This record gives sequence, C-alpha cells and structure tokens, in this order.
Amino acid sequence: MAAKKAIETFSKSLIEEVHKWGCFKQTGVSLRYMMDFGSKPTSKNLLISAQFLHKELAIRIARRAVELERLPCDLSQKPAVLKVRDWYLDSFRDIRSFSEIKNMNDEKEFTEVIKAIKVRHNNVVPTMALGVQQLKKDVDPKIINQDFVEIHQFLDRFYMSRIGIRMLIGQHVELHSPNPPPHVVGYIHTRMSPVEVARNAVDDARSICSRQYGSAPDVHIYGDPDFTFPYVPAHLHLMVFELVKNSLRAVEERYMNSDKDPPPIRIIVADGLEDVTIKISDEGGGIPRSGLRKIFTYLYSTARNPLDEHADLGVGDNVTMAGYGYGLPISRLYARYFGGDLQIISMENYGE
Repeated sequence: MAAKKAIETFSKSLIEEVHKWGCFKQTGVSLRYMMDFGSKPTSKNLLISAQFLHKELAIRIARRAVELERLPCDLSQKPAVLKVRDWYLDSFRDIRSFSEIKNMNDEKEFTEVIKAIKVRHNNVVPTMALGVQQLKKDVDPKIINQDFVEIHQFLDRFYMSRIGIRMLIGQHVELHSPNPPPHVVGYIHTRMSPVEVARNAVDDARSICSRQYGSAPDVHIYGDPDFTFPYVPAHLHLMVFELVKNSLRAVEERYMNSDKDPPPIRIIVADGLEDVTIKISDEGGGIPRSGLRKIFTYLYSTARNPLDEHADLGVGDNVTMAGYGYGLPISRLYARYFGGDLQIISMENYGE
C-alpha cells in the first residue's frame, strides 16, 4: 500500500527530474570556506548563498532519493524507508518549484522554504533506524549478512549526506541572525571551548541517565577551559553526549547491585600540534573483542531496542539511553565530516 501511495502522490515527471538531478555532481564546502564567507553576511552574500543552495540542495536531495529506491533485501519497500523517501521527494519538489532567486525578497522566501525542509527531515535518522529494524524482523539473518556491507555503506553515505545538507541549511539560516553572539558565524563558533561543550553534553547525558536509572555516575573533565578552536558546537555536543551516554549506561548497569560506588567517567581534552583529541574513558566492563567489529554497524546494539513500529516518529525526538543502534556510527560520521575520526579501544571486563 505504501509503495502504491507513493506512486500516486508523485508524478512521473517529478520522478524523472529526480533521477536527472541525481546524476549531477555535488559541490564540497569546507569549514574554512563557510567561516570566511559567512563572516560578512551582507545582502549580496546571502543572495549568493541562496542561489548556490537552490541548485546544490536539489542535487544532494535527489541523489539520496534515488539511492533510497535501490536498496538491497527490499529495504527500499519497508514502510519507514518509504516514509523517508517521500520526505526527500517532497523536499526536492519544494526546491525545484521555487523559481530563480533574483533579489532579497526571493532570498527571504527561499530561506523559509529550506527552514521547513530542515524541520521535515528532523526524524530521518530514527525513522531509517526503524526501517532497518523492520528489515531484521522480516528477513532471514543469513540474507541480511550477505548484503550487510552494501547496506552499511549506503547508510554511511546517506547519513553523511544528511549532515552536509543540514549544515548547509543551518549555516544559511543562522546567517540571518540580527545579533549573533561574539565569535559565532552561523553554525560555527570561531573560538569554541571543547571543555565547555563537554560540560553541557555531560549535564544532558547525566540528566537522562538519572531519569532512567534514578542516579548517574560522576563525570570528571580534565583540560584547559580557556583553550578554543573553530568548530561546530552542535556537532561536538552530539558526539560527546552519545559517548558519555554509553559510558553512563555501562557503569550504572555494572554497579547497579554493587555495594561499591560507581567509579567516575573521565574526559580528557588535549590540544596537539595537529589535532584536538577528546578521550572519554569508563570502567563499565568494556566490549568483548568479538563485539568490537559490530559497534559501528547499523544492525547492532548492546541494548534492548526501544523502537516501536506503532509510535509516531513524526513528533519530537524522544531520547533514550540506548538501543537504536546508530549512536556510535552517527557520531563517527560527525567526527569525519570535518576531517576527524572516532576510535573505540576496549579492555574487556574493565572499560573503554
């Protein structure tokens, strides 16, 4: 029924146009370029930015919509994946139906269109995760394993592209802020303190842990709070939040029935000559070597899966301690988006 509905909703000409634009090459945009270009958000620059996004977003969205039609194991036909595909087709249609951007009135109207697109795609990640769970439920595990590499590679590309699309839209929208905070250029903070971001992420993660378990282990942060570097605070917050959340859960569950107080989680922020390194370590028991190769896949989680196929994923972002199976791989993509990386080193029966 879902596939039939999609065919009836979207015209043949639109589908053909999506496939045409899906063949175009997208343009890479660096952090440095966004920072330099956005440092002077004049009307001229905002107009240039909107004209660039008018074409670039259509290409990026079309490429993902085409890929969503060609997934192995009939993943493309799962209800949740069809829902995501419809969001991408709707967004492509909204962009392509917007006429050429010639002046600032056009730019303002277009900015509202892409803001609405960003909101529409808020729940893409959990909805795709639901689609993967639907696949696991309906398909023989042996068949999934045969096509797993292809599914994983697609999801890496898909989620990385989503990060890029949201970064481009968010950066453009934020450049309209009449009174931006000091040292902030759109989404980018030119003097971001990783220690301060880590503190905020820890507070959020401990709050969720306390809500679920009734308590939360302490987290100690070591590093120079005055050290800063240019980065996207929202990206770093997400990565630290996910990693600390995993550590809190592991420690809390390991010491839940123990007479001993749970040991603190430690975060170390180090400024090197080439890299900024953030190390998060815990004593939550670690991961067996046989499980390490699975932790960055989208079909694996060490926790019970909280996804409910009957839940309305179109409203809000319900955050749980664990179970969706995408926290670590998504965090690694955020780290890699601007040239970094995320590595996990585990000591079984001790921690990470």
